Amino acid sequence: MRVSVDAMGGDNAPRAVVEGCILAAGQKNDYEIQIIGDKSAIERILRENGYAGERIAVLNATQAISGDDVPTKAIKEKSDSSIVIGLNMLKGKKTDSFLSCGNTGALLTGALLITGRIKGVDRPALAPMVPTVAGSSMLIDAGLNTSCKPVNYEQFAEIGSIYMRSIFKIERPKVGLLNVGTEDNKGTEAVKEAFARLSALKGINFLGNIEGRDLTDGKCDVAVCDGFVGNIVLKCYEGIGAFVKAGISEVFRRSIKNQIASVLVKNDLKGFFRRFDYEAYGGTPILGVGGPVFKAHGNSSPRAVMYAVESAAEFAKTTILEQIRQKYAKNIPITAT
Repeated sequence: MRVSVDAMGGDNAPRAVVEGCILAAGQKNDYEIQIIGDKSAIERILRENGYAGERIAVLNATQAISGDDVPTKAIKEKSDSSIVIGLNMLKGKKTDSFLSCGNTGALLTGALLITGRIKGVDRPALAPMVPTVAGSSMLIDAGLNTSCKPVNYEQFAEIGSIYMRSIFKIERPKVGLLNVGTEDNKGTEAVKEAFARLSALKGINFLGNIEGRDLTDGKCDVAVCDGFVGNIVLKCYEGIGAFVKAGISEVFRRSIKNQIASVLVKNDLKGFFRRFDYEAYGGTPILGVGGPVFKAHGNSSPRAVMYAVESAAEFAKTTILEQIRQKYAKNIPITAT
């Protein structure tokens, strides 16, 4: 198995990406990593880190897509960029999964133009995992579709349920529609119609409307929303985690007594803060496109890249995409496990 990684995307590229791949290669796993980008720069970073193993291959790319590039134009004009090369390899089955920390719009556009969209899927979606009291839940969509039709919410619920069954082995994932209230008549016209469609949808364990606090309470396994709402929720999670950590640290610094107390609860606090650590959640799959495509945070550290590479490899071992294809090809309720 091979995971291909865009070395040139993200705020800390290529160093953080390459060092993250080195960390992933040092784990006990069964896949090869292919790093795509400026070969001389990548090989220099490998040497500086003392890596001489055989689990990392390097493929040269003479172009790179930046965060400022216009997605469609960049995909069409930068054919030798790391993103385009990686997606073409995925399409040609020369790699099993592709990961990038770079331009989200370009990655989605490239995935649609090169790997294609799964037949029957109206719109692909970003589907990150977020921490909850019960563990974690999927948030779908988290930024690709700022305005959605009722059918999109319906498909997000179906696709998200497939993912949660396959990756987390949850037999009947609980689905909630993220809304401004739990009453049936809440929300915009599109959301109210989505509620009606989800309520009538067979094969989905739909709980009804949920509020933001229900998501953090772990009431559902799949929280469905449009990308406008989802991206705000996702960024709030990141900000609140940092806010809470900084606030608690400040309390413990106020006095000698508090500093002593901090030593006593140090390990417990580490476990608590780890739940808000977005780096440990790995990359985010773009569900609905024709191959395993993962997006990692733009400012990912080497550790975050390592987890994202592992997530991309784990996804590639599943039958998630085939289940989605079969579902929409047959147009039947999802029942596969």
